[in-house]
Amino acid sequence: MSSWLDGHWLTGLIAWPLVAALLLWGWPNRHQVRPLAVVATLLELLGSLIVVATVQPHQGGFQLMERSDWIPSLNIHYHLGIDGLSAPFLPATALLFTAVVVGSWRLVPASYQLYFALLLVLEGLMIGIFTALDTILFFIFWELTIIPIYFLISLYGIGPQRRFAAIQYTLFMLAGGVALLAGLVLLALHHPGGVSFDLPQLLVQSLTQPHPVAIQIPIFLLLLVGFAVKVPLFPLHSWLPLVVMAGPFALSATLVGLKLGVYGLIRFALPLAPQAAQQLHWLLAGLGVIGVIYGALLAMVQSNLRQLLAFSSMSHVGLVVLSLASFSMAGLQGALLQLLNFTLIGSILFLIAGFIHYRLGSTDWIHLGGLARVMPITSSFALLFGMASMALPMTAGFPAEQLMLAAIFQSHIGPGLAALGGQILAATYFIQYYRRAFLGPLNSSIATDTPDLYRHEQLIVMLFFMLVLGIGIVPSVVVDWTRPSAQAWLLGMIGH
Repeated sequence: MSSWLDGHWLTGLIAWPLVAALLLWGWPNRHQVRPLAVVATLLELLGSLIVVATVQPHQGGFQLMERSDWIPSLNIHYHLGIDGLSAPFLPATALLFTAVVVGSWRLVPASYQLYFALLLVLEGLMIGIFTALDTILFFIFWELTIIPIYFLISLYGIGPQRRFAAIQYTLFMLAGGVALLAGLVLLALHHPGGVSFDLPQLLVQSLTQPHPVAIQIPIFLLLLVGFAVKVPLFPLHSWLPLVVMAGPFALSATLVGLKLGVYGLIRFALPLAPQAAQQLHWLLAGLGVIGVIYGALLAMVQSNLRQLLAFSSMSHVGLVVLSLASFSMAGLQGALLQLLNFTLIGSILFLIAGFIHYRLGSTDWIHLGGLARVMPITSSFALLFGMASMALPMTAGFPAEQLMLAAIFQSHIGPGLAALGGQILAATYFIQYYRRAFLGPLNSSIATDTPDLYRHEQLIVMLFFMLVLGIGIVPSVVVDWTRPSAQAWLLGMIGH
């Protein structure tokens, strides 16, 4: 068994949550499901940390690769591997799912076996997305995530619109999947050595023997549309506010905390069609600016914390896309750091919203007011994570935003000014909501004996805030670790 694991750690990380989900679904004692789900996610976290510890970041290329024939007639393989761009997201994913499972301890009944099983299935599929090196294998993991997300929303969502939200999300993702698959197939068919879905081969070919721009442009646009739906970018974002209002809080934290669409842009769309991406840099920059301003303006008029956080994440991810449009080292590393911040900051803000909703039945500031008097720990952490999302110095948001803004101003001064305006709006809408919901006189409808964060909830938010603080003080831990792979990525973009 140990010799098999020596060469199949990545397969193990994908398979373990799926096996654990199957076991939990059929577990005879329903009241043991929650602690067993926590154990399963902790083991996944331990395994991901071991995997990352074995990676040699200075090498820059793909490591821990596993490859075997799958559909030889189409040159499709079961091919896994990681590099400095993808490896950090393995423990980040495992940590986030550990947090949402622990955070769900009181948010859902103990009898929800399928709920925890679906979360574990989703975890395994997302690990597959970060490790797949065959584009068809990646696409299969990408599309399969729709299934657990659909059932999590429709079965365990909040309110009467949960089934409509689940259907809307599914239709959006399927439509984006059509464009994504078309782009990947078009790319494979134009490989000079014959049909190839192998990502390392395609990356080498894009550097040494790039396609004509006339072929790159449709490939890039198809991949951009496919990934933009998941990011989400305007105007393909309309599924997000409904899903975060109707879906379970654990799923909202996951969708906001793991920006798979941006990862797809970094891993596939930009490096596989580099000349087209540079020619269409104005399109990326424009979509980024619209996302920054549009998301911030919509967040300003929201009275519900979940809606506010949804549009806030849209604004922040617009800044990431704008940063990537600079095609620079600072832009890429700032984007990678910000993607980790979505996991460490954005997801916890959604869990805090879930903790409040569980106790008071609402996250609308009209029904709150004076919350700091009865839930001081919750209010304190909401403020700390909110400030971190606003890039307060000594938090992880600060170095990420500085890197991104530096890259943006070097390449797009006008959009850079717009991005600064978006950051000012971000401070406005968060402080405005916090003042109304947490400060001021106590709302008469709030019981003075409302419980504050329980110990397991305090453990989650404290652990994540320590990570936010640690990265904010010593950002070189992440920046230096990802630099060799970022340099290789940049060489593929502008080195031909």
